[in-house]
Amino acid sequence: MSDNNTWFDETDWEIEGFSEEIGSGPPPVVAVVGRPNVGKSTLVNRILGRREAVVQDVPGVTRDRVSYDAVWIGRRFVVQDTGGWEPDAKGLQQLVAEQASVAMRTADAVVLVVDTVVGATAGDEAAARILRRSGKPVFLAANKVDSEKAEADAAALWSLGLGQPYAISAMHGRGVAELLDAVVSALPPAAESASRGEGPRRVALVGKPNVGKSSLLNRLAGDQRSVVHEVPGTTVDPVDSFIEMGGKVWRFVDTAGLRRKVRQASGHEYYAAVRTRGAIDAAEVAVVLVDAAEPLTEQDQRVLSMVIEAGRALVLAFNKWDLVDEERRYLLEREVDRDLVQVRWAQRVNISAKTGRAVHKLVPALEQALTSWDTRIPTGRLNAWITEVIAATPPPVRGGRQPRILFATQASARPPTFVLFTTGFLEAGYRRFLERRLRETFGFQGSPIRINVRMREKRGARPH
Repeated sequence: MSDNNTWFDETDWEIEGFSEEIGSGPPPVVAVVGRPNVGKSTLVNRILGRREAVVQDVPGVTRDRVSYDAVWIGRRFVVQDTGGWEPDAKGLQQLVAEQASVAMRTADAVVLVVDTVVGATAGDEAAARILRRSGKPVFLAANKVDSEKAEADAAALWSLGLGQPYAISAMHGRGVAELLDAVVSALPPAAESASRGEGPRRVALVGKPNVGKSSLLNRLAGDQRSVVHEVPGTTVDPVDSFIEMGGKVWRFVDTAGLRRKVRQASGHEYYAAVRTRGAIDAAEVAVVLVDAAEPLTEQDQRVLSMVIEAGRALVLAFNKWDLVDEERRYLLEREVDRDLVQVRWAQRVNISAKTGRAVHKLVPALEQALTSWDTRIPTGRLNAWITEVIAATPPPVRGGRQPRILFATQASARPPTFVLFTTGFLEAGYRRFLERRLRETFGFQGSPIRINVRMREKRGARPH
């Protein structure tokens, strides 16, 4: 890399909306919700396909939400498809309410899709009631409008109390542009989106059932005797607890459902997954509780994957330490080395919610993780560092040519996301090497890091 910037010609890259992306923080989130078979996924595909703006897709657990990056009239935002409900008749109302309440807490705007041919059902009305209370912008997409009769049916959906029904055909694209124009105009700037709200830092306590989440929350509230206040929702809404610890008020995003027995046993894992994902999405940092007395499980791994995919700061709390003897301690360390390689960077605290052991260590761990998550590295310093790193360890040769890293910048924080402009593909192993070196130099303890590579287009290869 030269000190002279003349080599960095931005016209070498085809990057839609890149200048907006740099330093803008997380994009706002639009959740698409509704009953099964109303056309949610078709609408999501229409939004993405029209602009060909899928940057990545992050699948969650089975039948959970899927998030996509999208661009419309120059605005970046994330579309959440809440597809995949397969409820029985009894569970429908509860399922609609679950999805709508999770969406309204984590999204900046919500699109409720209704099948115009069928008309408003009890499930649609239940979702509309919850969404009206959310205080978020809500848009009613009256889907499957392909005729004059359907236009009249769409007008009947004013009865849901969500304002103007946008008559659309997700299948054919009719009316979708007008809907998107309205949605995008209601979105906050990226820096003000839900994931960057002010006030107490938001913490999610997550983990497999019976790992001690409720016990820990009660211990934190009871020991401090300073629950500032509770914010109750409806019967299906989670309840957030404001707790003072270490001289600060923290907002614990609770997943009340994880403490409530669900009558439909078949749907239990689905409900738990929806609530866990909702808590993680609504938080800035997740405390993942693991039962230290038992071997690590696939469920533990799944919850950790959710946190990493969501890009949240992370504290690993090994609970029930009062039950861990010397032999178990030895086995646990081996399990951690073998199964938790992907989160070596996480803050780790060994606690007992039951006895109160080391619970006070959670505060410094949370603070360190959030500081890392918020960190920004100045572009000059980052490029000086990467020049040294690649001089000592150049990227591996690929196809007979060695890719060069021309320029690096930190696109956003929360989580720290870096963009490398290169002349060729960087192997996954080399990107992992760069992540390790970034952590060695700049810390980032307790926060995931994302590294995106943008390859320079060959001159003359662009379509005219």
